[in-house]
Amino acid sequence: MADPETSVTNQGPVTISTSSAERAPVIYFDGASCFGHHNGAIQIELAANLLMPIGAAVRVDVVQTAHLRCSPGAALALREALDKALAMYQQGQQHPPETIPTVKN
Repeated sequence: MADPETSVTNQGPVTISTSSAERAPVIYFDGASCFGHHNGAIQIELAANLLMPIGAAVRVDVVQTAHLRCSPGAALALREALDKALAMYQQGQQHPPETIPTVKN
């Protein structure tokens, strides 16, 4: 989700093609299994938990879901986007949940 405080007219020199949005993969992850850098590129491995039934028990398998590679500048932009998204989430958590009015017959 875009930052609502950012003006649509102030998008800078980059225009993102609207035709690419529906083709981009959705990557889900529960955590970053490891990270590092190599030849100037930031490297982060994203992983998700899989619940595997074993009889009456459950085993948790961790699988890699993505290998994230980017420049340090792109990593800073990602961190900024994550910080802003978390701030938006926390702001939404501070509002009391809406109550559904009871209907009287």
